[in-house]
Amino acid sequence: MKLKGAQIIVETLIEQGASTVFGYPGGQVIDIYDALYLAQDRIHHIITAHEQGAAHAADGYARATGKVGVVIATSGPGATNLVTGIATAYLDSVPLVAITGNVPNSLIGRDSFQEVDITGVTMPITKHNFLVKRVEDLADTIREAFRIAKSGRPGPVLVDVPKDVQNALYEYTAQKPVEKDPVPAVNDSEIEKAIEMILAAEKPYIYIGGGAITDDAGAEVLALAEKIDAPIGCTMMGISAVPSSNPRWLGMEGMHGHYASSIAQNEADLIITAGCRFSDRGTGNTAKYARNAKIIHMDIDASELCKNIPVELGMTGSMKEILQKLAEKLPQQTHADWMARVAELQEKTRELEAQNPDELTPFTAIDALAEAADNETIVATDVGQHQMWVAQHYPFETPRTFISSGGLGTMGFGLGAAIGAATATGKKTILVTGDGSFGMNLNELATAVTNQTPVVVFIMNNGVLGMVRQWQTLFFDKHYSNTTLERKTDFVKLAEAFGMPGYRAMNMAELKEVLPKAFAEKGPVLVDCAIDCDAFVLPMLPPGGCIDDIIVDISAM
Repeated sequence: MKLKGAQIIVETLIEQGASTVFGYPGGQVIDIYDALYLAQDRIHHIITAHEQGAAHAADGYARATGKVGVVIATSGPGATNLVTGIATAYLDSVPLVAITGNVPNSLIGRDSFQEVDITGVTMPITKHNFLVKRVEDLADTIREAFRIAKSGRPGPVLVDVPKDVQNALYEYTAQKPVEKDPVPAVNDSEIEKAIEMILAAEKPYIYIGGGAITDDAGAEVLALAEKIDAPIGCTMMGISAVPSSNPRWLGMEGMHGHYASSIAQNEADLIITAGCRFSDRGTGNTAKYARNAKIIHMDIDASELCKNIPVELGMTGSMKEILQKLAEKLPQQTHADWMARVAELQEKTRELEAQNPDELTPFTAIDALAEAADNETIVATDVGQHQMWVAQHYPFETPRTFISSGGLGTMGFGLGAAIGAATATGKKTILVTGDGSFGMNLNELATAVTNQTPVVVFIMNNGVLGMVRQWQTLFFDKHYSNTTLERKTDFVKLAEAFGMPGYRAMNMAELKEVLPKAFAEKGPVLVDCAIDCDAFVLPMLPPGGCIDDIIVDISAM
């Protein structure tokens, strides 16, 4: 049957399994929104307060489910408002399809009202993008966008559709959802080389990133760790791949990693790396990184191999398949001395993180949150000290329950992402944010209230831009330039103004009193929790430093 291009867009989205999309209407997508209206019984659209919030919501939806998230925006400022969200998804390898409207073909390049070359703008931050100039190409282009977004290393794809293409008629025939591209087969000779290296190691360390979550390889990571008697550390993006209660789990390493994880990685003689890219926050000074270790690096993206760190063996393919083959072929190993050393490091970590349970600190606040939640509860964060405290201390037990901006470090990411995750799962989602990050996109409270999205907004409120202030304290002689906010915002009253309950906790007793009330709410709720502005994220590797420079106690500085 013949349909308008706008209807073809919506029908193709439905065909590809998009049951919920996020966005904001405007002049150059009004036809798409009319098509959404006509199909509202088959596809749900959530309007956000700002296009950036819509992009982050689609991102959170994708991270929580593994499905492709979809966001729609109009031309010009609508499209450019998506850019931060698209870049966030790109740096964290999140499957996303962004659909933007544009001026008619006849007006492109004439500086028309709200015209922007959004394909040019987003070229560096998308896996691919398309300007669809003919309605004949529209359905297949959207299908191709979905294929690219979810194949190999996932990422965002943008499809820009001029208004005349949206209005043109063309025959539409539904097709099945596109499949991911097949993953390259694992090279058997590389498997044999990896086995040889593992058998020769006395202090193996397994290091996982977001790729292990994307490939649902947590069980395979654990199986290999058991087979070769090794501890497991991770990047921030690898958090939740393996239950934190597992005794082999050391948690995040790097600039603000756990003491045990970072020291164990430095002392290892073999690092088996799955699905991470050796970013600067993980390695510190690359010249001094893992000086005693050989490295096996497996990744779906061949371009990551030896990009940041030279490795002895690079392997391209599915994390799940490679790990399975290694565990199957390797004999059982025992490294009693190494695991005894790891146990010592874990005990040291517990000593460093010990807190008075009656005192309100970042860690005791997180303990209280975890006690109020369950193992399936998704925790989203913004970016800053609160993000690192959650990454260090929250007891994640289930994959895809930690949602945070890693590569781009996007302040203001959290609320939109939490809304997207809660929408995807229908379950209560926690947003842990700081007063600085929350100020970036707090307008999305309107979205949460309108849709009665079950989000618990937990503000670690210290009145400062905490992470920058921490650097100013340690490295800039306490020159607190523009990091003491001195804002007069009453977040509890703000929540009430948006139409949701708000609570305040100034000490541990108050926090224990308000959290059950907050979690009993069926819709969105806000908790404003006071945190000391001098609470630091430790351990810390100084910028450009290495493990030799690790800071565990600032009182000695």
